[in-house]
Amino acid sequence: MTLPSPTLENLTVQWAFSGDANANSQVSVRYRAQGSATWITGMPLRRTAAGSTSGFSWTTRHTGSIFGLQPATTYEVELSLTDPEGGSEQRVVTARTRAVPAPMAGAPVRAATPSTLASVMNAAQPGDIIELAAGPYSAINWTRDGSEGKPIVIRSATRGAAVINGEFGLFNRQHVHLDGLTVNGRIRFNGTNHMVITRCTINATSALAGDGIVSYLRAENAYIADNVLNGTTTWADSSLGVNGNNLGEGIAVTGPGHVIQNNRVVGFRDGVSFLEGSEAVDQHSIDVLNNDIDVAADDGVEADFCQHNCRIMRNRITNSFVGLSSQPGLGGPTYFVRNVLYNVAHVAFKLYRESYGDVLLHNTVIKSGDALGVYAGVPVVALYSRNNLLIGGPGGTYGGYSNGSGRVIDVSTLNVGSSDLNHDALGSTAASFSGRIGSLSFSSLAQLRSATSEKQAVQVGMDAFAGQIAFPSAPMTRYAPPDLRLASGGGAVDVGLVIPGINDGFAGSAPDAGAYELGAPMPVYGPR
Repeated sequence: MTLPSPTLENLTVQWAFSGDANANSQVSVRYRAQGSATWITGMPLRRTAAGSTSGFSWTTRHTGSIFGLQPATTYEVELSLTDPEGGSEQRVVTARTRAVPAPMAGAPVRAATPSTLASVMNAAQPGDIIELAAGPYSAINWTRDGSEGKPIVIRSATRGAAVINGEFGLFNRQHVHLDGLTVNGRIRFNGTNHMVITRCTINATSALAGDGIVSYLRAENAYIADNVLNGTTTWADSSLGVNGNNLGEGIAVTGPGHVIQNNRVVGFRDGVSFLEGSEAVDQHSIDVLNNDIDVAADDGVEADFCQHNCRIMRNRITNSFVGLSSQPGLGGPTYFVRNVLYNVAHVAFKLYRESYGDVLLHNTVIKSGDALGVYAGVPVVALYSRNNLLIGGPGGTYGGYSNGSGRVIDVSTLNVGSSDLNHDALGSTAASFSGRIGSLSFSSLAQLRSATSEKQAVQVGMDAFAGQIAFPSAPMTRYAPPDLRLASGGGAVDVGLVIPGINDGFAGSAPDAGAYELGAPMPVYGPR
């Protein structure tokens, strides 16, 4: 059993096993802060069967995440495996979440100007704070390392006033923090571990591939938070898709343990992305949280080639060709939780290339075309969906791809035997309530409930929301993000399933569908 790559608020659990030929073993989860007498129930682990796709393979395991923890805290985790045929076991393990990165207490501050930075950099020692005076700086290739508890911090004396023109590059470094800089170019941290980038403004340029913050080689435990990234891509039909007239990754990473949180990312090919194919290395235990993404000409969040326990949570994505991508998931779970997607031109969830183990919980989607359309052409395996609020409408063709006709669900290649969809709130502004799940088609809510696993699905409309929300019927309009909190009588309240660790503390008789619980405050999207 392992708990690899803890982040600030989530833990990964991996429990490999053999046997259980009829695939009915389960692992329940309880946890508590060390020293506390109170156990808290977490979401059960997901049972992942051995498999392979896109040149990657994995073994049979129980795996999952423990959500919503406090930073820098040690937790006891109780895992109880039960199998009706025997072989049950209980284990208690401990793990510690990471602390919010900070400079060393009492760190010396070394002043630098454009003319003295090179000499100050060459003399930098672990624990130093390098404070940049206001003014323009040429491209920087940083060559010094900090150490655990003693990072080297490079910050602007006045937030945003130190301006780097070109690339800020760090290659195979460790424990370096960048704070409050303006970069007219990109930050590239290939192979750098424990990298911290906070409160920076990055203005991408076509001369540097239009990228914002990227690591194109395996890195570990980056913390990328509260930044503003401005790309060069505009919202137009000609921009859409992988072959469109678009440029740049807003934030791109590979490797485990990264936290990408509360950034505003506007005008890129992909807002946040993981690497693909042979370039994807150890992509697990990655948190993508509370980002505000606008104008993503391909994917809002491209969580492709996630091995397990990537957590795409509480992001707001507006004006995107694809909302959330898992192309493919490598066994899973890849969690998509409480994201808000408005005006997605093609598909909300791109579960392609025989994706395994995607978990969709409490997402809100408002888009033209099919509300949940997955046109993979190959099986979608072990998909788990609960408590989502999905509304489509009359569709069209954008970027050369149809987004469907307004069905509430169209996942014709779903591997029904391994997948489980239920408790979703579904609707369409088209004239009918129809769709298909696997080989089963339906033309009413009653047929959906009787013919598929969606036994507790409900039908909703645009009156599910408290505000007067415009349906995005013209996808090439650049819409402002709307307030999609729920109306008390709109049909999406108290219709969800209780999921420990995900919707604890709900109000009313049951959790609400979608990203927002009635009466709860709006999350903070983008910089805090």
